[in-house]
Amino acid sequence: MSDLLLLAVLVGAFVVTHELLSHPLRAPLVARLGAGGFAVVYSLVAIATLSSAVQLWRQIPGTRLWDTPAWAYGPALVVMLIAFILFVGSVTAPNPAMMPGVKGEPKGMQRITRHPMMWSFVLWAGVHMAMTADPRTIILAAGIAALALIGTVMQDSKKQQQDSNYTAHMARTSHVPFGAILAGRQPVSAVWPGVVPMLGGAAIWFVFLGWGHSWLIGVPAAGWSYMQ
Repeated sequence: MSDLLLLAVLVGAFVVTHELLSHPLRAPLVARLGAGGFAVVYSLVAIATLSSAVQLWRQIPGTRLWDTPAWAYGPALVVMLIAFILFVGSVTAPNPAMMPGVKGEPKGMQRITRHPMMWSFVLWAGVHMAMTADPRTIILAAGIAALALIGTVMQDSKKQQQDSNYTAHMARTSHVPFGAILAGRQPVSAVWPGVVPMLGGAAIWFVFLGWGHSWLIGVPAAGWSYMQ
């Protein structure tokens, strides 16, 4: 088995086990192991599969399948800024997709997308697949994107079953970022996510792309020279 194929298997194992444990297997395992026991199993499986994939990713030599055009670096930085804003918004404001019930009208980041954290991962994955043109990174990032997108669909389905108000919430919002705004279900003013997501996302974007990327990955962020 080639290293790239093994990487695909490990990434696939991470995605499949994560979705199974997050949804169909969660209730029966919690009933058998208790909430604490389930959390241990869930964490161990996630750590084992993801860390194995990342370790193998580090060992595979990087190559390029195509040359990234110079004009793409600027847009890539903008998309990453949006990803950081979505992520900060997801952790600084309640999201009905992650709560036991819908409470009130959509507000803040919810009016942009029901799943801001998952879409931050999707945008991150898309940028890294396009800009690196590296088979090992494409496999790893594609797995993260698949995990995020599949997870959002399963979340929506589960929340609809748990809370009758969630169907109405879905009708007022959108899965794809800015979809409800473009469709007229949310006002144009909803594009503003709030001060905290904007400032927090911009600050983390600047620090991570300027220094954090080199420290964590060992190479500067693609296109960062545009900001220097």
